[in-house]
Amino acid sequence: MNVQMKKRVFIIHGWGGCPDKGWLLWLNKELSSKGFEVHSLEMPNKEEPKMGEWINFLKLNVKNPDEDTYFVGHSIGCQAIMRYLGTLNSAKIGGVIFVAGWFSLKGLESEEENEIAEPWLKTSINLNNVKKIIKKSVAIFSDNDPYVPIRDSKIFQRELGSKVIFEKKKGHYIENVTKQIPVVLKELLEMMK
Repeated sequence: MNVQMKKRVFIIHGWGGCPDKGWLLWLNKELSSKGFEVHSLEMPNKEEPKMGEWINFLKLNVKNPDEDTYFVGHSIGCQAIMRYLGTLNSAKIGGVIFVAGWFSLKGLESEEENEIAEPWLKTSINLNNVKKIIKKSVAIFSDNDPYVPIRDSKIFQRELGSKVIFEKKKGHYIENVTKQIPVVLKELLEMMK
C-alpha cells in the first residue's frame, strides 16, 4: 500500500477566503495527484470569522490528529490552526505550513474589521502546547503584505521553532490573486519525508 495514502492534509482558508480558488485549489490538486488525502475545509461564517466556531469546526472535521496529519493555513486560518492545536492534549502532528500567518495586524480599514479581528488579537494562544504538538512548521511571508507586520515572523521562529521564508512582492497571498505558491508544496513535501 502507498504510504502517502494515509497522510492527511487540511487546508484552511483565510478571512473571506474560499477553498476552491487560486493557490488553495492548486495545492489541493497537486497534493491529491500525489495520493494524499486532502481536506480543503469551507470554514463557517467566513466573512465574520468567530474563533470558537472555527476551532470547533476543526475539531469536528479533523478527528484523531496524528503524525500523518498536516495543516496548511492562510492568514486567519493559521490562527485557527494554532488555536485548535492549543486545545489538544497529547497528540503529535506531522506539521504545519503557515502562509501569511499573524499575531498582530495592520491595515484594517473599517470599525467592523477591527471588531471581527479583536478577539483573535486579544485572546492568547497556548504556544507552548502548540510547539509540543507540531513536529515541524514553516512560516511563509511576503515582504509587502499589507496586513501582516514582518516582526510577526520572529514570533513564529522563536515560539514555534518555525522555519521562516520571505518571498518578494506576493502581497497577502489572496486566493483570487495568487494562483500558485510553489514553495508551499515544496516545503510540505519536504516536511513529509
